Amino acid sequence: MTKNIPRRTFLKGFGAAMSLPLLESMAPVKALATSSVGEAPVRMAFMFVPNGIHMEEWKPTSEGAHFDLTRILKPLSPVQRDISILSGLTQDKGRANGDGAGDHARSAGVFLTGVQPLKSQGSEIRAGISVDQFAAQKVGHKTRFASLEIGTERGRQSGKCDSGYSCAYSNNVSWRNATTPMAKETNPRLVFERLFGNDIKGEKNESLAKRQRYRQSILDFVLEDAKALTRKVSGNDKNKLDEYLTAVREIEQRIERAENNKALKPNFLDGIEKPDGVPSNYGDHIRLMGDMMILAFQADVTRISTFMLANAGSNRSYRDIGVSEGHHSLSHHQNDQIKLEKISKINTFHIEQLSYILQKMKSIREGERSLLDNTMIVYGSGISDGNKHNNENLPILLAGRGGGLIQPGRHIQYSEDTPLNNLFVSMLNQMGATTNSFNDSTGALPFLS
Repeated sequence: MTKNIPRRTFLKGFGAAMSLPLLESMAPVKALATSSVGEAPVRMAFMFVPNGIHMEEWKPTSEGAHFDLTRILKPLSPVQRDISILSGLTQDKGRANGDGAGDHARSAGVFLTGVQPLKSQGSEIRAGISVDQFAAQKVGHKTRFASLEIGTERGRQSGKCDSGYSCAYSNNVSWRNATTPMAKETNPRLVFERLFGNDIKGEKNESLAKRQRYRQSILDFVLEDAKALTRKVSGNDKNKLDEYLTAVREIEQRIERAENNKALKPNFLDGIEKPDGVPSNYGDHIRLMGDMMILAFQADVTRISTFMLANAGSNRSYRDIGVSEGHHSLSHHQNDQIKLEKISKINTFHIEQLSYILQKMKSIREGERSLLDNTMIVYGSGISDGNKHNNENLPILLAGRGGGLIQPGRHIQYSEDTPLNNLFVSMLNQMGATTNSFNDSTGALPFLS
C-alpha cells in the first residue's frame, strides 16, 4: 500500500545521510520557493567563464523566438527552447571607474554583486553580497545546505593576482558579505561526501575510510533504509528511486576512477595543485562537478549554487581541442583571426559542457515538469570581449523556466547599459527572496515571462 512520506526523508546508515528526489508518495509541503503548479521548489545557479567571449560568434543575429544558434551556441540545439540569450546587459562596476588596470579580477568580483571591488592585494578586501548569498540568507534555511559553491580551478584567497587586486576577487564569484568570499570546492570527492555524509564528523570520516578500504559504495550503508522505503512507495516512485540511486553510484564510480588515475597529462591544471578525486580530463571534471550540482538540486540538499568553470584571468591551455596557448593570452587577440578562431573553440567547448548539464537536468522529471523547468541558470562572463576588457553587452544566457514563470527560447535585446542586476532582482523574486532592488539595479528585468 502506498503511503505518504515526509519530503525531508533521508536514507541513513553509518556515516551516511542521503536525501531523496521529489517522489509522488511525498506528502505535499509548503516552501518559500515553489512553482506555480506542483510542489517542486525553484532553484538558481550561476556559471562563470573567464576572459570574455568571441562576441561575433556568440550573439544571434535575429531576435525573438526564432533566433539563430551561432557557432558557439550550436551545441545547445537540443535545449534551444529552454534557453534565452539576453543581450545588452552590463555590470558598470566592472569598469575601472578610476581604479586603473585589473579588469579580470574586477569582472569576477562584480559578476554577481554589482559592487566595485576595493583595489587591494592585502588583507583588506571589500566587494558586496552576491545574489546567490542574498537568496541563501532568505531561503537557505529550507534546505540542508544554504548554498553550494563549486569550481574546477583552485585558487588562493590572498596575495596579488591581477594588477593590484587580491586573488580573493579573481577566484570567487560568491560573497557572503562585503568582506567574506565563499570559497569554492574543486574536489568532486569532497563535494560528494558533503552531500551524502552525515553531520557527525567521526562517523563520516570512519565511513569514508571503511568504504575505501573494502571498496564499498555509500549505497551499501543505506541499503536497509532503501529497501524499507521501496515497500512504502508507488511503482513510479520505485523506478524513480532506482534511477536516482543508480546515478549516485555512477558518480561515485567516476570519482573512484579519477582517484585511481595517476597518469595525468602534463598540461592539466598547470601551476595548480591537484587534489584527490579530480579527473585528469578537464571536460570530465566540469561534467562531474555539474552532476554534483544536479544531484544537490534533485535531492533538495540546496536550491542555490555557483559554479566557476575557471578562475578570472585563467591561462589554462586546451590541448584536448587543439589549443595549446593559454586562454588569457589568447583573449588579448588584437583581432588576429587565428587567435579568434582558437577563442571560439574554447568558448564552444565550454558551451558543450553547459549543454551536457542542461540536457541532463531536462531528463529528470519532477511531476509534470523537469528539473530544468524548475531551475534558473545564468551562464556568462563578467567581460564581454577579452581584448577590449569591456563590461557592457555581456554574454549572458538564462536557462530554465524558474518554475513556470519564465518563458525561454528567445533572444532578447535590451537597451545598452541595462544593469545585469535587474535580472537578479527578477530571479530573487521568483525564488521567494523578495526584493525591489539589488545593488545598482533599476528594477526587475522585463520581457522574461
